[in-house]
Amino acid sequence: MQAAEKPVPTSLKLPAAVKREIDQAARAAGTSSHAYMIDVLQKAVERQRLREQFQRDALAAEQDMLRTGLGHPWQDVQAYFAQMAEFRAGRAPRPAPLEPQSIAR
Repeated sequence: MQAAEKPVPTSLKLPAAVKREIDQAARAAGTSSHAYMIDVLQKAVERQRLREQFQRDALAAEQDMLRTGLGHPWQDVQAYFAQMAEFRAGRAPRPAPLEPQSIAR
């Protein structure tokens, strides 16, 4: 919630076991149950927004690939990610970016 945003009262009817788990998690996090629930709900909403954006981006990329006939062979993608993992672990140089290729339809 942004600082300038006015809170809207909302009531949740939680099962007792869920409320106990929230209370325990909030204590472990050093915060109130109320603040903990707000944080968890905000994160869930953001995850859903990001998931939906990822799906839109993936569909747009697929449409672009089908329209242009350009893409990346699966074996090249696998090799690139393996090389990137080695780079991030400090065991290899950064891999060169993949160049789109004509793909079979």
